[in-house]
Amino acid sequence: MMENQSEPIKKEKIKLNFKDSKYATGRRKKSIAKVWVKKGSGNIHVNGLKMNEYFKRPVHQIIVTRPLEISQVATSYDVKCSVKGGGLSGQAGAIILGISKALIEHDDNLKKNLKKDKLTTRDSRVVERKKYGHRKARRSFQFSKR
Repeated sequence: MMENQSEPIKKEKIKLNFKDSKYATGRRKKSIAKVWVKKGSGNIHVNGLKMNEYFKRPVHQIIVTRPLEISQVATSYDVKCSVKGGGLSGQAGAIILGISKALIEHDDNLKKNLKKDKLTTRDSRVVERKKYGHRKARRSFQFSKR
């Protein structure tokens, strides 16, 4: 008998102990991120996976670690996020805001640098809705005189 080879390999979700941690919520486009930050060694976990397993593109990895780099605490805090909705860029943006808020809750002295780089403000830009009689939100159909 042959073994079933079509079974996908499942990645092991990591259970993390985040007692005595600070919590914050971040939002961007349609994404919502719940973020817990506690003193640790600089590990970042998103939806139970390591950050570089969840975000494959280096751009998203850089974006997510930006608040920790700016406040110069990249190796002294552990971050756990659960994020849902939207695409990867929106999720990365939501995680940034959540990490920034949670870091400020942990240590109020970090607020100055994070606020200077506009990481404490929600980016409220969302996709504009499509209008009736248009091909997209603003683009009209091709006009034909005859």
